[in-house]
Amino acid sequence: MTASRLVIGTRGSDLALWQANYVKDTLTSTHEGLSVELSIVKTKGDKIQDRPLHEVGGKGLFVREIEQQLLDGAIDLAVHSMKDLPAFMPEGLVLAATPERADPRDALVGKAGATGLQLATLPAGTRLGTGSLRRGALAKRINPGLEVVPIRGNVPTRVGKVDSGEVDAVLLAAAGLERLGKDDRISELLDPEAFLPAPAQGILALQTRADDEHARRLVGALAHPTTTIAAAAERGFLQKLGAGCTVPVACHATVEGAQVTIQGLVVHPSGHPCFSAGTEGPADEAAELGAMVAEALLALGAGAIVHPN
Repeated sequence: MTASRLVIGTRGSDLALWQANYVKDTLTSTHEGLSVELSIVKTKGDKIQDRPLHEVGGKGLFVREIEQQLLDGAIDLAVHSMKDLPAFMPEGLVLAATPERADPRDALVGKAGATGLQLATLPAGTRLGTGSLRRGALAKRINPGLEVVPIRGNVPTRVGKVDSGEVDAVLLAAAGLERLGKDDRISELLDPEAFLPAPAQGILALQTRADDEHARRLVGALAHPTTTIAAAAERGFLQKLGAGCTVPVACHATVEGAQVTIQGLVVHPSGHPCFSAGTEGPADEAAELGAMVAEALLALGAGAIVHPN
């Protein structure tokens, strides 16, 4: 990388390109004279569309090829949805910055023009599409009569499955819908206290090589302090729990002043049993507090779900 040029690696989905272009535009407006280019990388998760993620490798499927290009020096910066990152990064890579978090909540999307739909009152037999074990399990707890249908694809594809009648409704991240200008399709935003989000949902991860001090300095200007604290708490939770996409887990941290409050959850894919725990403490101990929540869940018996064998 030269002083005036930066290459961003990204997936080619509509949402990934929105995220990469957002970072590109922010960087060029922040650093005068900086030229930023995008390099589209096709990941294993993009290539395999006929099976649920938890059956083909879970977390990492959308990032490994991009991380390898970063390690090889083909790109200078990777822009990921942080919830796609495994709990631990490859040696030689670092999380350089986390821009301000978007809405972390999950959203219910029904057919175009449908109004007043709520997850809890959907009729028995409603076909609810989701690619997330967490969303499926929590939906069953709220409305046991739902038929959860595994689906794959990007945001427009999943919304299209509702409009085509393949499913009656879908659950998606509110952040993705809002970033793509599809928030008018949201029928219900789910309360995080009743429908705990995925760890780091709505957070972007800006990843660089550990030894690339120049790139780290450029990207560091995009860091959002409160989001950085929440990300540390939720990733600390994941790292201690040792779970990936093959287990329905949730974690959400909120920051007020110098305090962080963390809630975590592990639920069986069927919806039962479900273990929850929470804590609060100094924001500068966010990662340790996140790990404490994970330890509390394991002590309650969640290990039987996280590590069933």
